[in-house]
Amino acid sequence: MTEPSALIVLAAGGTGGHVFPAEALARELLGRGLRVVLMTDQRGSKFSDDLGIPVYRTRASSLGKGFIGKARSIVEMGIGVMQARRRLNKLRPAAVVGFGGYPSVPTLYAAAQMNIPIALHEQNAVMGRANRVMMSKAKVVATSFPHVAGVKHGGPVRLVQTGNPVRPTFASLRATPYAPMTEDGPFRILVLGGSLGAKVFSQVVPQALMLMPDHLRRRIVMSQQCRKDDLEQARSLYAGAGLEAELSPFFHDVPERMASSHLVICRAGGSTIAELTAIGRPSILVPFPHGHAGEQTANAEAVAEAGGAWLIPEQAFTAEALAVRLESLMALPSTLMKTAAAARAWGTINAADNLANCVCELIGLNGPKARRYGELFTFENGDVVAGMLTKRGDAA
Repeated sequence: MTEPSALIVLAAGGTGGHVFPAEALARELLGRGLRVVLMTDQRGSKFSDDLGIPVYRTRASSLGKGFIGKARSIVEMGIGVMQARRRLNKLRPAAVVGFGGYPSVPTLYAAAQMNIPIALHEQNAVMGRANRVMMSKAKVVATSFPHVAGVKHGGPVRLVQTGNPVRPTFASLRATPYAPMTEDGPFRILVLGGSLGAKVFSQVVPQALMLMPDHLRRRIVMSQQCRKDDLEQARSLYAGAGLEAELSPFFHDVPERMASSHLVICRAGGSTIAELTAIGRPSILVPFPHGHAGEQTANAEAVAEAGGAWLIPEQAFTAEALAVRLESLMALPSTLMKTAAAARAWGTINAADNLANCVCELIGLNGPKARRYGELFTFENGDVVAGMLTKRGDAA
């Protein structure tokens, strides 16, 4: 009778930004013959229906307001830790990998109590609160960005830039070349704003097109994700601009739309950045201004500094400013192509493979795919004081 393969527990928050990278790692680990389960909250369980792996719900709560709210949160998290301990006792995993979000904390905390090896993956250029809390318990921290703010002193820990895993469809479109823009040809713009759109885009983008000269406006082909409540207003504004934009609360073919676009206007979440740069498309990034630590601004700055995007803070994202930017870009197709190339050069489709290598090394599997990545780091007062961060090259 053969011994069962090692089991890896993935602990993730309930949003797509946390669960999608976990799914990508799950696929890679399953392909290497390992067993995988996901522990998340009720929101996250719906994202993994097509993976065919066990999904366990664990109670958790974000930190409430006021004394009563905080007390309730502590009780809820305590119950989650007890649930996680019972589950981990039954599963006996070789390691637990955390992807951030408060629902990951009970599982990671229980794993630390049980001396189960922990790895963390951080999607953003600013470390999230859940990962900051658990960093001192981790043996490996995998990052998506070359520089990550908010790390805390936690003793020696290996910090490795793996990239942020993307869904297979985005990876498969990396070879799709950026379509050259002709002088009189269409200029395809895709507007995204998270899973439900962003109200500011529904207002500013059509107003900006109204301000553009007719000969440029007629060339624009718009696809825009809008909140359901904003659809009629956006349709009316586009009609006023003489455009029939394709509007929807949700696009099921975002990878294909992104690959065929000349420009993407969107927020700057970790998954969005990974997808844009995996395919290699120029973008105007308008970071969500109300993040707890400005993580979207830091994400956008990293790609903009690499030449792969333009950052416009929301307070400066006006119809007038956007109209001027679009007019200039339509007059400079070579700039768009260079920006697309820079975005692609910054991105990677090997993140899931890199992250799986870290996990395999963590549990002592040094097979042909378990190559060593990164160097040893130590942290003091949030600064790296030893070691060197390395970014691996990826396939063309």
